[in-house]
Formats: sequence, structure tokens, C-alpha cells
Amino acid sequence: MTTEHIQSPMPGVFYTRPDPDEETFVDEGEEVAEGDVVGLVGVMKNFHDVTAPADGTITEVVAENEQEVDAGDDLLVFEPN
Repeated sequence: MTTEHIQSPMPGVFYTRPDPDEETFVDEGEEVAEGDVVGLVGVMKNFHDVTAPADGTITEVVAENEQEVDAGDDLLVFEPN
């Protein structure tokens, strides 16, 4: 099957959860719908949603929570339906 990489749209810090006390946005093997938030990239206290490009499954979470990322870095691996 075809896989795609969901990449960071900008440099910043990648977050896998909306708040330290909350559950992660997605886990490996989880089904997502187009537009679902799968992570956040924070830049200077502004947070930008990273969303699923289509319906499918998250097959791998590449970036760790609170990892510094550059624009174009792989964050997750996604398998569209």
C-alpha cells in the first residue's frame, strides 16, 4: 500500500498532545479522517494544527513530543484509504 509522510509546515516544536495532561492526538494504527488534527507545531507561543490530508491510518509517529522540527521534517507516516 502507498504511504505518505505528514511533514512539518514550518520550523518550531512538534506536540503530539494538546496539553501535557491530555491524551495524544493520534497513536500508531489509529484511523483518521481528512482534516483531523494529528499534532501541533508551536512557533513563538502560536500553535498551528497539523492535519490528516485524507481518510486513512497513522502507521508511524516519527517525531517525538516536544521535538524541535524544521519545515519539511517528517512528523508522521500516513496510509490513505
